[in-house]
Amino acid sequence: MLNWGVFLDRDGVIVEQIDHLNRAEDLELIGGAGEAIARLNAAGIPVIVVTNQAGIAKGYLTIADLKQIHARLRRELARHGAHLDALYYCPHHPQATVTEYLKDCPCRKPGTGMLARARDEHGIDPALSYLVGDSTSDILAGKRAGCRTILVETGFAGRDGLFEVKPDLIVADLPAAIETILEETGGKR
Repeated sequence: MLNWGVFLDRDGVIVEQIDHLNRAEDLELIGGAGEAIARLNAAGIPVIVVTNQAGIAKGYLTIADLKQIHARLRRELARHGAHLDALYYCPHHPQATVTEYLKDCPCRKPGTGMLARARDEHGIDPALSYLVGDSTSDILAGKRAGCRTILVETGFAGRDGLFEVKPDLIVADLPAAIETILEETGGKR
């Protein structure tokens, strides 16, 4: 039986949005993000990050750099008593300069491949779940997968202009999104 969970974009939702984060020491949690994720953890609700990482395809960082960034992310979250149940990333881009990542990948949001992996590997049904993002590609991926979508007004705040899509809800930030999710679900898995 499949369960529900919360899918989170990384940049602009959990961590401060900077152009191609490529050094672990530059990662900064957005205020309240760690505590918000800890609230989901305490309620037993799976938290899964789904993030496009086109910087790899464009040569701004390597997979090794990304692993260091994600190790720091996990350490920073742990300082707030929070953890991620899974973290998926897509390193591909259709205009990549690093040829091994030159691909129009179905995992790259607004594709739903990362959400499908969470279904297959963790038993999380996207159609029963929430997706919280700051860009139109996040929201469109969530819509395509059947998620309830929440746009946060941090990061791009939906002003990236890539797709014409409306979220189910718009809230200030991740703590407000988590509060809404816990209210709507009664904090029950």
